Amino acid sequence: MNGERCETNRALTYGLALVMSAVFGLWVPEVAIAQGTGTENAQWTYLGGDSWHTRYTPAEQITPENFEELSIAWRWDASSFGPSTARATPTYVDGKLITVSGNRRHVVALNPATGELLWSFTEPNTSRYEYSMRKGYGKGIAYAEIDGRGVVFITSPGFFLHALDAETGRPIENWGRPVPIPDFDDTGTVDLVEDLIADWGPWTSMDRPYDASTGIPLEIGYITSSSPPIVVNDTVVIGNSAEQGYLQTRVENVPGDILGYDIRTGDFKWKFNVIPRPGELGHDTWENDAWEWTGDVSSWAPMSSDPELGLVYIPTNSATIDYYGGHRPGDNLFAASLIALDAETGERRWHYQMVHHDVWNYDTPTAPILMDVTVDGREIKGIFQATKQAWVYALDRATGEPIWPIEERPVPPSVVLGEQLSATQPFPTWPAPFDLQGRTEEHLIDYTPEIFEVARRVATENKLFNPMFNPPTTVDDPAGPAWNCPGGGGGTNITGPAVADPVSGVMFVTSGSGCFRLQIMSASESPLDEREQSGVTHSNFAAVATTVRGGGDATIDGLPIWKGPLGRITAIDMNTGEHLWVIPNGDASQDEQDMIRNHPLLQGLDGVEINRGRAGGTAMVVTPTMLVAGGRTSDDTPQLFAIDKKTGERLGSVEIPGVTRYGMSSWMHEDKQYIIVQLQGGLVAYALGGSDAAADDHH
Repeated sequence: MNGERCETNRALTYGLALVMSAVFGLWVPEVAIAQGTGTENAQWTYLGGDSWHTRYTPAEQITPENFEELSIAWRWDASSFGPSTARATPTYVDGKLITVSGNRRHVVALNPATGELLWSFTEPNTSRYEYSMRKGYGKGIAYAEIDGRGVVFITSPGFFLHALDAETGRPIENWGRPVPIPDFDDTGTVDLVEDLIADWGPWTSMDRPYDASTGIPLEIGYITSSSPPIVVNDTVVIGNSAEQGYLQTRVENVPGDILGYDIRTGDFKWKFNVIPRPGELGHDTWENDAWEWTGDVSSWAPMSSDPELGLVYIPTNSATIDYYGGHRPGDNLFAASLIALDAETGERRWHYQMVHHDVWNYDTPTAPILMDVTVDGREIKGIFQATKQAWVYALDRATGEPIWPIEERPVPPSVVLGEQLSATQPFPTWPAPFDLQGRTEEHLIDYTPEIFEVARRVATENKLFNPMFNPPTTVDDPAGPAWNCPGGGGGTNITGPAVADPVSGVMFVTSGSGCFRLQIMSASESPLDEREQSGVTHSNFAAVATTVRGGGDATIDGLPIWKGPLGRITAIDMNTGEHLWVIPNGDASQDEQDMIRNHPLLQGLDGVEINRGRAGGTAMVVTPTMLVAGGRTSDDTPQLFAIDKKTGERLGSVEIPGVTRYGMSSWMHEDKQYIIVQLQGGLVAYALGGSDAAADDHH
């Protein structure tokens, strides 16, 4: 963004905020005000709306006062393209709504006013597509206007990059390089695997011709994608994804190196090694030769960027395998980290590792959020990473320095033969955790001293108390599986990305209070080894399952012993780090609420938590006047809720035809604001003045 224009926009926005505060009494925190590029003219040109991934729209035609007047403007049935993509957010730009759908990751452009299909693009089939375990995880597209022409970028499950004309869906002429596979166009495509492995030892030592249809031989690894690329100035930056680490039993894999390409030509510009090689910073955090042959550390979650600083922000996965790392001693940079790269050169500007030598499935699951905030009178260009660990890591996005102290604190050691964990882990001191961390007595219900004592006895007898970073145990350990709270599902996870209001500097985090039970066994004997996977050499240990079932009864005659909510939304003011409010995610079922309300132990007591919400996260979007979140009411009806950003109060609700999935978007088209909801079978658009009766399905 041009610096002069940025300051002008800041002044105009701030002035408008002051007027609104004075005239209408609206809540306007005292902060530095700015917004990322991408939502100008109420468009939605990035996966997260803007380059800062806030999922904030400046459109304010829909307000709390008229929210319940919303009705369906149109529906789009995705069945023509196969099973609907469970995790996708459509992009609105230049009068078109563009997204991906189905396991083939079809790119589709829709009429924003009607939902009618304008064009579609499908990559020809390849064997490396067929093997992908991330087919339906496409999430969306990237977009850029290049010399007056709209261009759509998409990475496929087969790990190809395509550049398409936004008007027609046709591949861009004289872009990329030919792919020697039948039915591929001669232009508009780059084979990403070819560039990824060109200088990678396990591939070059095989001394065999490259087969574009196969890609990487499975005996040395596999790469795919589960999020779109991101355009940062003149570079399209490519993340990637590997096989799910919680399902792996073999140690060989390819590192998920980050790639950069010229947006105008498709020429390869740079590669950043996520597993440092000799002479590179962080190589010493790999204490044996595992850097040569193991991998992952992919950027499977979406990326964010600051075009003004020229930086792209990469959240990374953990290294192969999730629950055991004896084959990869050391802290394992740049796994479970946030990396800032120069988008033009690929050079590292800074990094912050959030988990050392991860064995908990604590990979970084969502795009970081960028906001300008004012902390103790100091203006800071901030970056805020919500994590499975239930912390928000708050950093200066220009330098990587923590905004508030982050301390290295001792954590439990592993008792597994051959496993050497880091003696400490980073503990942010502020903001406070937004969900549970470990299970302690402070998490027990304490409506009366007697109830607390019974709950404590239940937890003790069932061995339910556990520390943060509790490491996995083996199947022959008499202690049984290790409780891990939060589990690998979070905290925050990809199914409920955090959102933010960049004008006020407030972040809204949706999370779940779920725990996993971690147990490992001989990898060659694990049930997980029965599935087809890459690699040939078994690890000493691998997971019994993603989480081991069981764990004892955590109730008192049906009454949960743990405080709720099960799922929640937390508002955090990133100018102060204070939690503004916490509310349940939707409403618990009527049966559950009635059970708590009528429980004999609770009769006559005040302050009983009746509504514990629904487990897990939800889709959200932020507007100038409210937070919009999906959820369900006590009768199991899916809803959109309008929520007061200052108090968390529910201001209105609209019934929707299914549970929201992943992420919403909102934008203006022909003077009308729409809210787009991703459903199991496609999309549904809401607007004022829509007509449910006239909302025909389009295929």
